[in-house]
Amino acid sequence: MTDDPPATVADHLLDRLADLGVSHVFGVPGDYNLAFLDRVLAHPRMTWVGTANELGAAYAADGYARIAGFGALLTTYGVGELSAINAVAGSYAEYVPLLHVAVGPARAAERSGAVLHHTFGDADFERFARAHAEVVCAHATLRPGTAADTIDRVLGTAARDSRPAYLRLPSDVGSAPVTAPAAPARPSRSSAAGDGTGLAAFTRAARARLERAGTVTVLADFLVDRFGARAELTRLLAAGPLPHATPVSGKDLLDEGNPLHLGVYSGAFSDPVVRALVDDADLLIRAGVVLADTTSGGLTHGFDTAAGIGLGPHSASVDGLVFPDVPLRAGLAVLAELVADRETPPTPHRTFPTAGAPAEDGPLTQDRLWSAVAAAVRPGDVVAADQGTAYYGMATRRLPAGTRFLGQPLWGSIGYTLPALLGAQLADRSRRGVLLIGDGSAQMTVQELGTFGRHGLAPVIVLVNNRGYTVERVIHGARAAYNDIAAWDWPAVPAALGVRDPLVATVRTGRELDAALDRAARAPGRLAFIEAVTGLDDVPPLLGSIAHSLNDRNTAPA
Repeated sequence: MTDDPPATVADHLLDRLADLGVSHVFGVPGDYNLAFLDRVLAHPRMTWVGTANELGAAYAADGYARIAGFGALLTTYGVGELSAINAVAGSYAEYVPLLHVAVGPARAAERSGAVLHHTFGDADFERFARAHAEVVCAHATLRPGTAADTIDRVLGTAARDSRPAYLRLPSDVGSAPVTAPAAPARPSRSSAAGDGTGLAAFTRAARARLERAGTVTVLADFLVDRFGARAELTRLLAAGPLPHATPVSGKDLLDEGNPLHLGVYSGAFSDPVVRALVDDADLLIRAGVVLADTTSGGLTHGFDTAAGIGLGPHSASVDGLVFPDVPLRAGLAVLAELVADRETPPTPHRTFPTAGAPAEDGPLTQDRLWSAVAAAVRPGDVVAADQGTAYYGMATRRLPAGTRFLGQPLWGSIGYTLPALLGAQLADRSRRGVLLIGDGSAQMTVQELGTFGRHGLAPVIVLVNNRGYTVERVIHGARAAYNDIAAWDWPAVPAALGVRDPLVATVRTGRELDAALDRAARAPGRLAFIEAVTGLDDVPPLLGSIAHSLNDRNTAPA
């Protein structure tokens, strides 16, 4: 009988990721990381997902984290990690927790000063770690003896801050023996408890503010999801009849069938009822709100950000007075208790457009397209809508309860959603994937369709063919050559990239679209790829308004 081999640094790292709920690692092999990959393949709780490139892997890890709670990405040194850094930066901007592990030369090779591949030939092996320091919340280079503690510290910071972290791993350190610390294995993503003194002071101030308020409205945004406070938000809204809305970035937080749910708030471009109930409320409760130009109608919000009650990830405020050490979950729990004792406020009017296609037929329009797609979405689907016409076309449509809505409105890197949906579906295979993406965006990352096929995933994909960057045409350069793209034979793409037996259709009218969506619904085991041809200049109204606002800001004299 032989003793089990000692645990290694690589094993400890994978164990800790598994403790955070990670069961898939995304990436691309390279000679520096191959030995680490052997440990991934041998790990009982890990599955390796090789993607077409590192950018797609990082986007997939982001989408995975949005569903599973944490993600993981493995690249080789230099060329691999720099290919992924744009996506990691997007995860930082949008508060998505994941770990990027970059495996590089062994320590002996570093010490020798040799000119090694994937380097600048100058023996500076920390250069790319320094680059990542700008786009992560924690970073370190692993060394034997301290590796276990470093891993736990870095992962704990990423989980607490809900942002990406980075580890540089010399290849020989991964196989070094390690003794795990005695600390609990699972870092906490968020806390429901706060500092007793700060929480008590916030409670007193919030109670007084609620008592003197007439109308109260709740505006909730994506940080509620990122910091694990969905349940607390639900309890707040159940505590009393509070009208509530979200910016487009928080769209999937709430049950859009609730008659108190107002819809999407987009500053001056909101429905008048929504805008009045948000901007003119005696008390606006802002839960996890981030006011970006693309989510607040070009920063045209009409409420005072220093007034009302604000709940951030780790602090709260009442009329500008900040209470530190009040986590988002704790702040929402306090408000739920206080609201339960309030008098009933007035009931708002719902403002969602009716989902479903009109009876008449004709050339496919953006309005007809997104009405039909919204009507085809089922409870529990993961809908990934890429930045541009897809995102803003769907943002104002009512979706069924339990739908997850993925997008990247703050970072806005086009092509994000195709690999992100790959990660989201691997995080939860019980959810059907629905991808909504423009032709220009798809050309960035479409090669990951093959990865869907390799892993037996069968999303419904609606690709909007409007011959280029329509969102940019609306902002500037309607007929400029820089907004044109190469014309692809889109129906041939899925099979060319390795998808077996795809269900493919090109639609130019509403009725053709309805028929294609119906076929996709009746063939759940086949990847459905619907090319939807729309007009060159046709855009959803909300996108048109925001685009003109962005153009005005970008061209205004200094």
